[in-house]
Amino acid sequence: MNFRNFAALLIAMPLINNAYAQQAQTSFKFDFGPGKVAAGYTQVLPTAVYSAESGFGFDQGTTPVGTDRGGKDALKSDFVSSDKPFLFSVKVPEGNYKVSVTFGDAKEATETSIKAESRRLMVYHQTTKPGKFLTKTFIVNIMNKKISNGTMVAARPKLDWDDRLTLEFDNTTALDAIEITKVDDQVNMFLAGNSTVVNQDYEPWASWGQMIPVMFKPGVAVCNYAESGLALSSFVGQRRLAKILDIAKPGDFVFVEFGHNDEKEKGPNDGADKSYTQRLRSFAAAVKEKGCQLVILTPTARRSFGPDGKIINSHVTPLGDYPQAARNVAADLGVPLIDLTAQATIMYETLGVEESKKLFVFNPDTKQLDNTHFNVFGAYQMAKIVAQGIRKNKLSIAKYLVDAPTFDPAHPDPVGSFLWPVGPKASMTPPAGN
Repeated sequence: MNFRNFAALLIAMPLINNAYAQQAQTSFKFDFGPGKVAAGYTQVLPTAVYSAESGFGFDQGTTPVGTDRGGKDALKSDFVSSDKPFLFSVKVPEGNYKVSVTFGDAKEATETSIKAESRRLMVYHQTTKPGKFLTKTFIVNIMNKKISNGTMVAARPKLDWDDRLTLEFDNTTALDAIEITKVDDQVNMFLAGNSTVVNQDYEPWASWGQMIPVMFKPGVAVCNYAESGLALSSFVGQRRLAKILDIAKPGDFVFVEFGHNDEKEKGPNDGADKSYTQRLRSFAAAVKEKGCQLVILTPTARRSFGPDGKIINSHVTPLGDYPQAARNVAADLGVPLIDLTAQATIMYETLGVEESKKLFVFNPDTKQLDNTHFNVFGAYQMAKIVAQGIRKNKLSIAKYLVDAPTFDPAHPDPVGSFLWPVGPKASMTPPAGN
């Protein structure tokens, strides 16, 4: 290397190092509000707007206000809040992050629910009295589309797939502080599925996959790779399984629920006991080779009542019985099974023809009920069924579930008991698939 090139490299090194440090930062401590700043924390004022250059700030056009109560505790004497939901984002690399959020107000009572990324429920309805504060810790999985072989996941743009960790706070939160640290010791719980599993972006749609994170303590990272409209074939075709296998480690779990869209495939080799079974077996073999534990879920039942008030199994088609095919594969391979078809059927029939409608999305403009896709209450009930299935199967990750009463779909929660703060993004366009 000649002197000129060496000198140019020396000049460039600070720029290279600064860019690398910014990209690689995986630990943050933020103190929110206009008052005194706690030692070791970065102050975040209400005027902080997210950009790639700043690396953190309030996102999606939301802007809270700051309040300073004064007092000796710099971390808890000031906060930000809003009369609308607000989002805060931090630029981070792919991985799992332990997030600790402190909230509360020295003078007023508060209520707090927190969602991450594309509306994953992380903290549910926590209240504080005046002068009291809470710190809740949870795990957020951050994904990107890159696969180590140079290919990419065919994923549409959404908060789940961008280059930042985004948290959504409801309109009664007094946000005091956030600490974020990358962790590598979590058991990954990968989710593979369709619109009944995916993190739905828009109100009022929801799935069990975006509700179940709140049911786990740190120790498990829920990694949701599902997407609306997918079947086993298209999930693999979009390289979502390849991505899971690229980053999974022995001891991780892969939960797979398909059937809704697979049963629409009408080729000569398609059917419950043909392509669906073959693809499910191939999926299982790939997961086993990686050293991970597969869990098979039968497809969630549609709300399809017959004249006798009983659910007609819409997953039994001229090309076969898809729930039974999933049960057969699980039994043949000796892998755990969670029978969502049977459990959802019990819940629908318990609620009855009219009350069961309140599990699903009703469009007030068209007066139509979507009998496949859940609203937030229905999704939360389905997540409880999945959590109960984890306990019943005595999976090792059951020890990370939060303490909760046994859930029986014959005794679901009272309709209207689920307190969900409505987020800023809404659309009545149904998710792909039916």
